[in-house]
Formats: sequence, C-alpha cells, structure tokens
Amino acid sequence: MKFRPCIDIHNGKVKQLVGDSLRDKGDTAEENFVSDREAPDFAGLYKKDGLKGGHIIILNSKDSKYYEATKKQALKALMAYPGGMQIGGGITAENAMEYIEAGASHIIVTSYVFKDGKINYDNLNRLKETVGKDRIVVDLSCRKKDGHYYIVTDRWQKFTEEFINEKQLDELSKYCDEFLIHGVDAEGKSGGMEKELVEILAKWNKIPITYAGGISSIKQIEEFKRISGGKIDFTIGSALDLFGGKLPYNEIKNIK
Repeated sequence: MKFRPCIDIHNGKVKQLVGDSLRDKGDTAEENFVSDREAPDFAGLYKKDGLKGGHIIILNSKDSKYYEATKKQALKALMAYPGGMQIGGGITAENAMEYIEAGASHIIVTSYVFKDGKINYDNLNRLKETVGKDRIVVDLSCRKKDGHYYIVTDRWQKFTEEFINEKQLDELSKYCDEFLIHGVDAEGKSGGMEKELVEILAKWNKIPITYAGGISSIKQIEEFKRISGGKIDFTIGSALDLFGGKLPYNEIKNIK
C-alpha cells in the first residue's frame, strides 16, 4: 500500500471537485478548492518527493471551450515529471501516443472502452495495440445502484450496464497494467471511503489498484489499510492541505 498523488484539472485550473457534481453543460461543478498554482508545480513537487504512479485527470470534455487550456496544463505537468505520472480524460487510441511522448507513464481510459453502456473490446484492442498493455490503466470509477457498484463514464455522469465483480476485473485485467477506481459518491466529500467497494477490490487483488474517494484522516488511512489488507494503493485530494484540506501532505507522502 502506498500513497499516489493526483492533479485534477478543470477549466484550465488545478481543482478539487465534488465528484457527483461535475456537469459538461456549462462546464460547472461544485468546487472544494481552486489552486493559484499551475499543474507542473504539483508535478514538480511529486517528482522531488519521489512519488510515482499518481494521476493527472483532464476534467473537461473535448467540446468544452476550456478543453485546450486544461490539456495544456496537463501536458506541462507531464513534461515536468517525465515517466512519473499517468494521465486520463478523453484518451483514445488516436491521441494516446501524444501523452506518452509528452512523458506519461500510462494512459487512463474509461469512456473510450465503453459503448452504449457495455465494454467496447474493439477499442480496448486498438488501444492495446497502440501503446501496449503495460501502459494502460482502466478507470473503473463507479457509483452504487441496486446493490452493485456500476461503472460510470463521461466524467462520472453516465451509468453503464457493467458493474464491478471478480469476473469483470478478471476480464478487463487482460488489457491493462493497473486499475484506478474512484468511489464517486464519496469523491470530494471527505466523509470516509466506500468500505464495501474496498473490500471487493482487496479480495480480488491480481494487478495494482488505486482507490480514490472519501479518505480524509490518518485514522481513515489506517482503517483503509485494515480493510484492504494493505493490498491497494490510495489517493487523497480535497482532504490534503495541498488542496485546502487539513491532512498534512508531508505526513502521508511516504505512507506504506
């Protein structure tokens, strides 16, 4: 288990948002924090501290008037820490190599590998052929509905027909190096993790998984370690003092 850092970018700014508030229409979201520092400043900090495998997320759609400004920030962050961070948000087989060449260790995909609510194996195979399995992270961010954690796409706004279970994880792990999983209903609320989701992920434990959503204190990190058996990595956003929260980054950056 280790801490994985993050850089979320929305409307050209590094931000922390309430996950289920994000809307493409009007580029709106409930904001927990907006930084006056640029994305490469955070990437440089993570590089200095030797933190690898964190993620940069582009939170605007390609149709947004802010997309180019957000993408520019993301590319600058990759260049500030070559090989040190992953990137997601609008990634396809057609543009993936641009991010790899800019310095991304992995590309992160969700919406591209789902179509009409189901897994799109054509796109998964195309992506695998383009960058290789060892550079792909599949984002299975999810929301609970009818007793299952359903995968959500398009910046967490659309439910798919697929939910997280052992069979699903087994199948998708054939196409990727890692999973990134946000508990969207807990994301940005600092109210504690999705415990049932963490239990499901820890029970599977076949390739690296990073969990995000709700962790906001040292006590909760200790609880996460207990529930996950120390098998899953974690990321923290809004609760960190880097992003306006109370949890000291310097206390958790080297947690294992």
